[in-house]
Amino acid sequence: MLAAFLILFGLLTIKEGGSVLFFDSTAKAEAGNYVPFVLWFNFLAGFFYIAASIGVFISAIWTIRLSLIIAGSSAVILAALLVHILTGGLYETRTLIAMTLRVTIWTFASFLLTKISIYNKGVIREHERFN
Repeated sequence: MLAAFLILFGLLTIKEGGSVLFFDSTAKAEAGNYVPFVLWFNFLAGFFYIAASIGVFISAIWTIRLSLIIAGSSAVILAALLVHILTGGLYETRTLIAMTLRVTIWTFASFLLTKISIYNKGVIREHERFN
């Protein structure tokens, strides 16, 4: 379920970002006061979202590190966006909401993947969780 959500999230991220960056002048107009560094980051991050979803699907241990990198880099971009906003830069409110959502999703995914990995490695056995 997590893998399916993350791959869908990645594909939608690439589609939306790519439409504004490369193809659709209507999408660019509808994007309003988009922040270019945020748009580029999200577009490129979409490919890493897909890689992470594949890692979840195949239960690869590197997925935890990748999800932490995605969460951390998203938080850095969110902080840069906040600086941009506080210094008077133009932006759309939906960009701020979307970046906050991305940080939240990837932080939660990192938490889940770490927890699943700990349980699967036997560090915490099933019966110990309830004691």
